[in-house]
Amino acid sequence: MGRSKKGRGRGADVVAEAVDGGLAELVPDPDRARAWTLLVDGAPQSHVDLDDPAYLSFEYQRRLGHVIDLVAPAGRPVHAVHLGGGAFTLARYVAATRPRSTQQIVERDAALVQLVRRELPLDPNARVRVRSTDAREGLAKVPDGWADLVIADVFSGARTPAHLTSTEFLTDVRRVLKPDGCYAANIADGPPLAHLRGQIATAAAVLPELALIADPTVLRGRRFGNAVLVASGRPLPLAELTRRAASDPHPGRVEHGRALTDFTGGAAPVTDAAAVASPAPPPSVFR
Repeated sequence: MGRSKKGRGRGADVVAEAVDGGLAELVPDPDRARAWTLLVDGAPQSHVDLDDPAYLSFEYQRRLGHVIDLVAPAGRPVHAVHLGGGAFTLARYVAATRPRSTQQIVERDAALVQLVRRELPLDPNARVRVRSTDAREGLAKVPDGWADLVIADVFSGARTPAHLTSTEFLTDVRRVLKPDGCYAANIADGPPLAHLRGQIATAAAVLPELALIADPTVLRGRRFGNAVLVASGRPLPLAELTRRAASDPHPGRVEHGRALTDFTGGAAPVTDAAAVASPAPPPSVFR
């Protein structure tokens, strides 16, 4: 059953509703008339501005936005798969910046999908299909070589499920990608960064061209945070990716080549048999 309480933004209400993954809250942005932040059990998941879907507020989403901008010439429609829906922020971004794109969102939490569709409706002209199923099961239904872009941003209780961290999973991602397609994943980790290093090694076992975008303090293991892993079968636009990451309000660093190999530190690729969920963030992260 849903409930609401008075919000902070321009007299709007906070919309709070039980979903499959816990308590979802849509909190109005006090600085933007029709913008909202989605939280699930207190953990921020997405930010959406219905008046300006090309606006990306969250640091990691801006970095994924850079990947979207560079996956094909500016404005060209793409085929995109979003594993993890949240408030559909990145699908809205693709639709706004690359009109006529065709997209699939795979979001297991059917109640969350219903909440977002009702409170933050998609542009009816956007070519976006939403499947309420497990990310890996949804991926398996995508045809071979269909996608220009696969984005993985899947969290359950603030942790990425184990079955979305393995070489078997990445092998199916590669099956879905076009030969020059690109995979981008939001990975959360903290000291000693064992999960992040293992994910880099896992991607490297399947796709030859890699880059990592993150805050330098996260890369140095000084705090828990998000990193965006980018992988492809073709060379990545590293110079432009580096420039864009460095010019963000919270600048990010791009690691690639030998430096990324050194950072990985000999970590082994993860298989289904050995996979575990990503580490839980410390409580202080969301305070």
